[in-house]
Amino acid sequence: MVTIRPATEGDAPAIAEFNRAMALETENLELDPERVLRGVRALLADPAKGFYVVAEIAGRVVGQAMITYEWSDWRNGTFWWIQSVYVAPERRGSGVFRSLYQHLHDIGEADSGVCGLRLYVEHENERAQRVYEGLGMSPTHYRMMEIDFVIQR
Repeated sequence: MVTIRPATEGDAPAIAEFNRAMALETENLELDPERVLRGVRALLADPAKGFYVVAEIAGRVVGQAMITYEWSDWRNGTFWWIQSVYVAPERRGSGVFRSLYQHLHDIGEADSGVCGLRLYVEHENERAQRVYEGLGMSPTHYRMMEIDFVIQR
């Protein structure tokens, strides 16, 4: 059975390792372990930045998701951005992400200040897109663009 709970400082090493694994899998980026751990700890220490939830099975963290915030003046509310989603490879396809998502959906929907959930997905990751659409999410009209100062340095 999957249990979803707020992440704590004690989860920081596992979250940082999952983040590094995700960067390697999705973008072929090898991230600095200490920088990632500091980043995870910074978010855990400052709720204004966001929060993490973790999925556990038999007391072991097997998945995670991070929420960050985007103010919408159009809606007079806050979108929760689902980020840093990772499920241990051996647990993929077993409902771990669905449990994480449902938990975030339920607490976001119950909060009148939250106007919706957003996430981004790689164009080529059709499997993930099908999962997100199956959960009721739909593509937007926007394409994401960025400049990454940390990676460029």
